[in-house]
Amino acid sequence: MLLETAPGPFSHSEFIFEPKVDGHRLIYSQQAEKVRLFTRHNNDCTRQYPELLLSFDSDIILDGEVACTDPETGLNDFEAVMSRFSTKQASKITQLTHKLPATFAIFDILFYQGRDLRKLPLVERKMILHSLSLPSSNFGVVPHIEGAGEELYTQIEAMGMEGVVGKRKDSQYLSRRSKDWLKVINWSYADVFITGYKKSEFGWLAAVPDPTGKMRPVGIIEHGPSPKHKQAFHGVCQQLVTGEDKNHVYLEPRIQARVKMRSWTKSGLLRIPVFDQFIV
Repeated sequence: MLLETAPGPFSHSEFIFEPKVDGHRLIYSQQAEKVRLFTRHNNDCTRQYPELLLSFDSDIILDGEVACTDPETGLNDFEAVMSRFSTKQASKITQLTHKLPATFAIFDILFYQGRDLRKLPLVERKMILHSLSLPSSNFGVVPHIEGAGEELYTQIEAMGMEGVVGKRKDSQYLSRRSKDWLKVINWSYADVFITGYKKSEFGWLAAVPDPTGKMRPVGIIEHGPSPKHKQAFHGVCQQLVTGEDKNHVYLEPRIQARVKMRSWTKSGLLRIPVFDQFIV
């Protein structure tokens, strides 16, 4: 079940609200005491997370996020969990199990003790989920509150966490995107210069000045601009071309834009930048 995006924080008596965990989606499936782990795209990632291959008291299917915690900030570390996900070598996986332990943050239960639970209202699924005995401290249930989405968002924003998810109390579990589940992202913002664009598909090259005044690339803007924004950009950019290669056309850093993003990466790149507006 996938999330739609809400235009902003909201409160509603028919919704529960929970913190959005900054990791990657994980389906935990235990059948005949054998545990398998899958991403939302049905990619098997069982071998990447040996600390999560522990059994419950019955066959079960759970939905949640696998995450790693930054020991310095106590916040979810998206880059750390991506490092865990991309590691394939057995010895390295064992090493990272101790260095970057994974946590499975569970927010839904789809099957338990021979029953398909997907048609139950969410609040009933939550009750069953909270009654489980978890197999280790690497498992946790995502907490939630009723109604007070704006209050929770204020707390999430102050802590620098990713955002909030609102879910209808009576929602069934649907294997598609649904407005019954809504995400509110705690965006960060940055002002960047557009220093070029991709030839084959849409993408604006973004950069910021370093302490010496030289432009430092920080990523590619692939989402956000309307057709009018794109038209305005192309009306100006042809006067600013400085060169090109097989994949890109390069521009003088004269066009400035504000982008929203999830965060800065540790290597100084924009994480999932989305165009917000031109700065004139």
